[in-house]
Amino acid sequence: MRKTADRIRHALSFELLGLAIVTPLGAVVFDHPMGEIGVVAAVSATIATLWNYLYNLIFDHALLRLRGTVRKTLAIRVGHAVLFETGLLAVLIPFIALYLGIGLWDALMMDLAFAGFYLVYAFAFNWAYDLVFPVPQPDGA
Repeated sequence: MRKTADRIRHALSFELLGLAIVTPLGAVVFDHPMGEIGVVAAVSATIATLWNYLYNLIFDHALLRLRGTVRKTLAIRVGHAVLFETGLLAVLIPFIALYLGIGLWDALMMDLAFAGFYLVYAFAFNWAYDLVFPVPQPDGA
């Protein structure tokens, strides 16, 4: 199982790289100033970073308990990414609507677009991260 320092490196690198990609892209796609999208992205990333740490810790403990390993199959990776993004939607929609002064429907559409980006990004990032920083195996495995 991953150690705390590795989980922190994972969460921070995930969010920083994601912000560098999504902020300019979001400003262009949604026709809002980069500063506004930057604030939405930064606050969302902060919430997502905290959720990322907690969610992955819980997910790994559940995998270890249910399967005896934290290794993820393709199906588990897809489910992992979908559940992560679904949890964020519930929190981020009201924030986006209030901050940008838009309706909940527009905030939902914007958040779904961001979630779609992050769904693909999370899948690719986590797979690459596991290749670059493999999960340590328990002693005797």
